[in-house]
Amino acid sequence: MKTFLAMTKRNIKVFFKDKGMFFASLITPLLLLILYATFLAKVYKDSFNSALPDFISVSEKLVNGTVAGELFSSILAVCCVTVAFCSNTLMAADKVSGARKDLFITPVKKSVIALSYYVGTLLTTLIVIAVAMGACFIYIAVNGWFLTFGDVMLLILDVFLLSLFGTAFSCIINSFLKTQGQISAVGTVISAGYGFICGAYMPISNFGSGLQKTLSLLPGTYGTSLIRNHALRGVFAEMTKENFPPEVIEGIKDSVDCNIKFFGRAVSISAMYAIICASIAVLIGVYVLINVLDKKAD
Repeated sequence: MKTFLAMTKRNIKVFFKDKGMFFASLITPLLLLILYATFLAKVYKDSFNSALPDFISVSEKLVNGTVAGELFSSILAVCCVTVAFCSNTLMAADKVSGARKDLFITPVKKSVIALSYYVGTLLTTLIVIAVAMGACFIYIAVNGWFLTFGDVMLLILDVFLLSLFGTAFSCIINSFLKTQGQISAVGTVISAGYGFICGAYMPISNFGSGLQKTLSLLPGTYGTSLIRNHALRGVFAEMTKENFPPEVIEGIKDSVDCNIKFFGRAVSISAMYAIICASIAVLIGVYVLINVLDKKAD
């Protein structure tokens, strides 16, 4: 246990010692928040207003709260995975520098080294995401706060689970990277593409039916929907208090991916949690299997 804790501490310290890597991982969610608030907020607001029937009058605070919740969920759904990849570049970088080969020469078990990479990356990711979450909560408070204490706790749980997912995913991918060019290329692809395939940048409901069915096979889709449901639950409750027709509320939920369908069947919140948890277990299992089968000390 002492060896594992020492290895984990070493991985975290190396990451934060590299100020460039730390600020690069931190600036991603903060930059997304600024870009979303500057450019996408008006698009979301116009889209929301245009979807409402003419006979419904909506307060500015409620509109802003809806947009803020959608931006909040989009940013965190992406960053839980992309920050994990940024935090986990140390695992691949150790291969490039030869540090990992030196570690394998020591009496430390290979399983301990592999687990320390996972836990170190997870803790680093959670630290960065906690800062991003704080900034997002401030943004929601300024624009329209409808969250309850329970909503906040569920959002923290959602972010934790998605960070577990993103860390396991990054560990698997980075296990196969051996050069700095590969590390940079994979990081760029994940940062650019993940937001689209998980429905964070654009709701999946805006895509064609074929693409919607394809994306419903990906666990990241349900992670985004979980965060979105809990970020907007208070907004929908306020709409109910203001006597919005139920069909209008359901239409809004459909448009922002709070209601996800798997080949035509609605997916419940509990089923989304089951999918995410099962995906985490599978990915961790694959990561363990990779390390068991890898006999070479790179």
